[in-house]
Amino acid sequence: MTTVLFDFSGTLFRIESTERWLRAVLDAEGIALAEPELADTARALEAAGALPGGATPVRLPEEIAGVWRVRDQSAELHRAAYTGLSRQVPLPDPALHDALYDRHRTPAAWSPYPDAREVLSGLRERGSRIGVVSNIGWDLRPVFRAHGLDRYVDAYVLSYEHGVQKPDRRLFKVACEALDADPRDTLMVGDDRRADGGAAALGCAVHFVDHLPAAERPDGLRPVLDLLG
Repeated sequence: MTTVLFDFSGTLFRIESTERWLRAVLDAEGIALAEPELADTARALEAAGALPGGATPVRLPEEIAGVWRVRDQSAELHRAAYTGLSRQVPLPDPALHDALYDRHRTPAAWSPYPDAREVLSGLRERGSRIGVVSNIGWDLRPVFRAHGLDRYVDAYVLSYEHGVQKPDRRLFKVACEALDADPRDTLMVGDDRRADGGAAALGCAVHFVDHLPAAERPDGLRPVLDLLG
């Protein structure tokens, strides 16, 4: 295999915890909550699935179900889905729902997995072409630049820029074409067996990693180097 495609969230990067996410926005807005209230609110937001890249909703409200299924096909749908989930939880100021959404798009909200740089640089040294294929509603390129990983990526294929989301094989086809890669010589690495597994329909090999907090998965990406020999 000469080309490797990576998912973003849960594969190369992990979003911050829900409590840290909420705390950062409250601090930025100058709003203070007592610690028990802050913890309870964070738990409610997590159960709602309001943090993109975090937990899935425990219960998906009927009025959001339609947009949820296609949330990664445009920036507008993505924001509507996640702010809709956030609004299931009362906050001190209604404007905080949009502020929370905006926070998750910042590089500060994301951490690369501990072995991400090692694996990406190792692939680059071997001459592999590298792409990022993500179901997402915003431009993640600044996250890669801020963490110094953009230098290793040859192409970004983001669902909202193409109106197609994984597991649709068309998104993987776009990535292979952007990298001038034969799908039969391409490995897709991701954490979602349904979404990322869609690459197999195009003929790509697929390797899965566990979507865990960064500290709990120090070397989950290293087997990729072994797979490529």
